[in-house]
Amino acid sequence: MSNEMSEEQLHHLATRRVAAKKSFYGNLAFYLIVNALLVLIWAATGRGYPWFLWVLGFWGLGVISHFLGVFVFSKQTNWERGQVEKEIERLRRSEN
Repeated sequence: MSNEMSEEQLHHLATRRVAAKKSFYGNLAFYLIVNALLVLIWAATGRGYPWFLWVLGFWGLGVISHFLGVFVFSKQTNWERGQVEKEIERLRRSEN
């Protein structure tokens, strides 16, 4: 068993990460465009109660969680993989 990933595994992992980042950036762009339009609608209709903040806030929580899933918690899996590889090496040494 090798600690290094094969080229095929690296390519698959890189493809998945690029797709996740692309999905996040698309979600972020859509969020910004739609919320900018909502602010314009609010401003054009008399600037009463800022109702758009509800949409901006709750949808923003979703965008933040998407960001965390793509850029923060994906790194944890790399850490976990490193720990598993270290444990495998320890087990191999203890068997010899």
